[in-house]
Amino acid sequence: MNERNYALLGLAAPVIAILFIAISIALSPWFNWETDALSDLGHSGNSAVAPLFNFGLLLSGFLIIVFAVKSLRTHAKYTSYFLTLVGLSLQLVATFDEVYKSLHFQVSVLFFAALGFVSISYFIEKRSILAVAALIIGAVSWIMYGLEIYSSGIAVPETVSSMATVTWVMLAALRIYLNKTK
Repeated sequence: MNERNYALLGLAAPVIAILFIAISIALSPWFNWETDALSDLGHSGNSAVAPLFNFGLLLSGFLIIVFAVKSLRTHAKYTSYFLTLVGLSLQLVATFDEVYKSLHFQVSVLFFAALGFVSISYFIEKRSILAVAALIIGAVSWIMYGLEIYSSGIAVPETVSSMATVTWVMLAALRIYLNKTK
């Protein structure tokens, strides 16, 4: 496969994660955006959809790593390193689910911190306003959650910060695929 085809993985990985999360939520009537974390869906002791949810994260993380190493690296070298960390830490979130308590918390923090670092890196390398917007949107959602400015479960800032980052990652992948990189 050539670099252009690997770019399709940068489009597929987020879609797969979103699809598996959405299906997991749909199959879990107990899930509540006001009280839950997305990881509650992956708790292997409490959630019937844990295998589905965790498999989606593992697969998505793997595809992100392959995209970062095989395609993004020639367009944004340092960003590809951080995106590899994002993919790996997403896999760690699935592997060390909530059953592992503090270890799960630590790998989750690593994942969300990596989202910030990858956005900073892409902004520096590509002067991407979208990456800066993702960083700001993600940070503001976490700050507002931490300061209890709005009432919700942690799933809300998890989703907001992830979706903000996914936006520029998918656009970068699409640009590589279409050979329209700067």
